[in-house]
Amino acid sequence: MRVVLAEDLFLLRDGLIRLLEAHGFEIAAAVDNGPDLLKALLEHRPDVAVVDVRLPPSFTDEGLRAAIEARRAVPGLPVLVLSQYVEQLYARELLADGAGAIGYLLKDRVFDSGQFIDAVRRVAGGGTAMDPEVIAKLLARNVRNEPLSQITPREREVLGLMAEGRSNAAIAARLVVTEKAVGKHIANIFTKLDLPIDEDDNRRVRAVLAYLNA
Repeated sequence: MRVVLAEDLFLLRDGLIRLLEAHGFEIAAAVDNGPDLLKALLEHRPDVAVVDVRLPPSFTDEGLRAAIEARRAVPGLPVLVLSQYVEQLYARELLADGAGAIGYLLKDRVFDSGQFIDAVRRVAGGGTAMDPEVIAKLLARNVRNEPLSQITPREREVLGLMAEGRSNAAIAARLVVTEKAVGKHIANIFTKLDLPIDEDDNRRVRAVLAYLNA
């Protein structure tokens, strides 16, 4: 699986390279600024991009802007964003195209190698990997939006855990309920969000996107 990595801090970039390679990933390019990131994404079209939000030259949102522009040129290009803080505007922009294959993790999460590698693989596979703190911030903004207002508190918990990328079994363990109960909650969520079965059966990702991008 080929990765383009963008991180301006040498030690963190080198550590991420070593971590990814140790888990079987191929580093197609590792860059430290926004323009080089965009060039690398369009040239290599990787299986997944791991991108710091703030890159040179201005250290504002170059990483995210490059990723968004690349996704316009390559629809659905998987992008996992790393950030020092929860920046709601950036998260919302990343979600805006509704294509899935996205993640937003706080950099502290990188130090848990298992969760980080799982998030990279999940995003590369077309899923989502959202940090719980990011979800909490977006949830506070979304609380009055339709049709999310129809969702019960328990269903909202389930949807939040889905946004983290958890399986039904993991959600059941977290909430101390049965997998059957989780499946029922998810079915109710799909109904309330008007997500009928389709050929790809990608309602799980679409439900998460509706939740995060309402």
